[in-house]
Amino acid sequence: MAKAGKRHLRRSIKITLAVIALALAGTAGWAVFNNRGKGGNEQETANQPTPDTTPEAAPAVQEYHASMFFTGDALLHGTVYRAGRQNDGTYNYMGMMDLLGAVAEPYDLQYYNQETILGGTQLGLHGYPTFNSPQEYGDTMVNYGFNLVSTANNHSLDQGWRGIESSLNYWKTKEGVVTAGTYLSQEDHDALPVYEINGITYTFLSWTYGTNGILPPSNMQYIVNDYSRDRQAMLDQVRKANDMCDVVIMAVHWGTEYVMEPNEDQKQLARELVDAGADIIIGNHPHVIQPAEHIGDAICFYAMGNMISAQAHLYNWVGMMGGLDIHKTVADGKTTVKIENVRADLIYTWMNPTHTAFRTYPFNQLTDDILPDHEAVYEKYKAYITKMDDTIQVGGV
Repeated sequence: MAKAGKRHLRRSIKITLAVIALALAGTAGWAVFNNRGKGGNEQETANQPTPDTTPEAAPAVQEYHASMFFTGDALLHGTVYRAGRQNDGTYNYMGMMDLLGAVAEPYDLQYYNQETILGGTQLGLHGYPTFNSPQEYGDTMVNYGFNLVSTANNHSLDQGWRGIESSLNYWKTKEGVVTAGTYLSQEDHDALPVYEINGITYTFLSWTYGTNGILPPSNMQYIVNDYSRDRQAMLDQVRKANDMCDVVIMAVHWGTEYVMEPNEDQKQLARELVDAGADIIIGNHPHVIQPAEHIGDAICFYAMGNMISAQAHLYNWVGMMGGLDIHKTVADGKTTVKIENVRADLIYTWMNPTHTAFRTYPFNQLTDDILPDHEAVYEKYKAYITKMDDTIQVGGV
């Protein structure tokens, strides 16, 4: 993943040759010349020019660092979005996401997948199977610093064109937030913006395997990145991005629901994406966690699971959060970028028995009162994180 340029250095060394012609007569003259050759005449020797042997200064090295946090699906079932309703009819989710938000806040880049469209109350709110969620949930995530939002998933077209339009118009009001995966025009779709954080340039891409059989209007094929319709277009976009920036961040919706290991297509596609130039791959869709692995110099998290949801099983309530560091070095015109200190840990969605209150907990803030036998649950599920690659650090996010 080193991306290098070359600088041609020109060196100039001055060598001054002095040719002294002496007309000496007799033995005494030769003796003087011969003595100088052996260093006998110190004054004359000191006056001779000497080559410049001062060592060249080492090329300047510039280093840049950025940190990235990432987590899974915001899957706002009806009970979840209603739990944020206030007495005055507005919505507020700060109390649901405060503990996770506090973990994410120190990071430079913070990613999550907005699984349910944020079309807002103006379109009418809906739960499963065709979701539409309050835009106030996005307010909460932005307030905690989340600035990378994936919008390409199997629910992207749940509210059709109107849902995408309302959602993206909302996100455009959030300064500093980058979305990827759904678009309002062909021009927006074809653009490939390059962003910068702490001197590191990056692109952010998002693609989905499909949209639950709901197709975009025939004249609006651009509104959702769907690789099932054009896998090569996705790979070409990654290649183009790789030529433009230091780091390619790829969100991909794939896999088999409720299966805690990647299928063969996921593994094959991950390698195709890395070969094309992807550096960081963050997958989701299964609604359970799946392992992470290094693929060459790149890192792939196959599935982060749910960040918040009202799904029915323990394996849906256990999700993942991750962190990594991006280190860029520029020396002698050559740029090298490394993904370092890759780490992950577990989170848990708590809900009360009536499903009227929800809160996302990092596991290290749980007690048995919140989740019985929480330590045993943690040991069981953390094993999945490193099942394919035991170099992934568990903890320290």
